[in-house]
Amino acid sequence: MSNYTIAVAWSGKDALSDSDAAKVISGADFNTEFSAVQTAVNTKADVNGSASETFSATTAGSGTNTTQVATTAFVQAAITAATINALVYPVGSIYMNAAVATNPATLLGFGTWAAYAEGRVPVGKASSGTFDTLNATGGAETDSHTLTEAEIPSHYHDSIHGGSTSGRPGGFVAISNALGGSNFGGGTDDDDWGSSRTKTKGDGGAHTHDILQPYVVVYMWRRTA
Repeated sequence: MSNYTIAVAWSGKDALSDSDAAKVISGADFNTEFSAVQTAVNTKADVNGSASETFSATTAGSGTNTTQVATTAFVQAAITAATINALVYPVGSIYMNAAVATNPATLLGFGTWAAYAEGRVPVGKASSGTFDTLNATGGAETDSHTLTEAEIPSHYHDSIHGGSTSGRPGGFVAISNALGGSNFGGGTDDDDWGSSRTKTKGDGGAHTHDILQPYVVVYMWRRTA
């Protein structure tokens, strides 16, 4: 784009003598001047602009934060991939990748990253309770917890028996006989057991158990700087 420069020395004509032919303003002078104006105007972009118009401007220094027009050179220098990524992933951000084990510092071109939450599942921070402390850890892949009797849901096993001696399980007959013929249910004789409840034989292997939620394994890093 060119700037308009006066082509004819108009002011100099006043100092010339009246007999000097150069003092006369001619149509050629106007043609010369207006041609210069036309050339300058035609190289300027319209205020509204168009897809075919280009114009140049002074490129601002890095970090300029004013209403000055930003050139493409300024934008390319300021908005690099690293700059964009740094805005998307500020310090403390978590990056996950389900295919590549490469450190994000290499993949994204910025920051210091450390492997994060290996073997653990993230959970949102709560205002109170178990998850109220940021970056707190707990639980285990193998819980190795054995339920205590107090942790087992309340329940019981009935062992109800009655009827004649011939209908009793042999074990109960033996117990009854060992106790001198007394019955368990408050009846009047050996043959009348009535009803009674006794503890059954203990069962269960007292094995430890694990609780794993549905999961998917990914590479995960946290930006530290």
